[in-house]
Amino acid sequence: MSRMIEVTIDSIRVHLMAPQRVVVLKQIDAERYLTIWVGPYEAEAITVALQEVEMSRPLTHDLLKSIFKAFNARVIRAEIVKLEGDIYYGNIVLEADGREIHIDSRSSDAIAIAARCHAPILVDPAVMEKAAVEPEHDMPETNTPARRASAPPIEESSDRLSVFKDFIEKLDIDDPNKDKPDSPQA
Repeated sequence: MSRMIEVTIDSIRVHLMAPQRVVVLKQIDAERYLTIWVGPYEAEAITVALQEVEMSRPLTHDLLKSIFKAFNARVIRAEIVKLEGDIYYGNIVLEADGREIHIDSRSSDAIAIAARCHAPILVDPAVMEKAAVEPEHDMPETNTPARRASAPPIEESSDRLSVFKDFIEKLDIDDPNKDKPDSPQA
């Protein structure tokens, strides 16, 4: 296997139109980002670990951390090892009794465990090649004029607002004072 690429959790973002969240991983030594879609509960589990929030009862990932500790297993790293379709595959790598143990996991679970155990997160280079983005290279070119900053200011005039005035005047709104005797009419 080729040398894995270390990443850090850059952010967790909310998709405004769906219940999914996005975990954004940033390559340590480059401006490359890997985005992994996760569910809201998985995103919350990672966020709780990053913010080191103390829960009154252990969450699932806290329980796993306690189990590893009870068996004298140490989390060495989390790995994102494969991307098939839209599914990322992960491993939680432990050291126990002098041997390395790879536990198959969802990538979000591997990331949540790594965040709790302060373990590095590594990504297979093939996954980075396939799915990572580099903002300065992946941003679309815009065709804005070079002198945009020096454009003349827009003059404020009542002509610009006349469209709204015309619209309001054409509205058929009943006057609340219309049927009352001795009420002034506008």
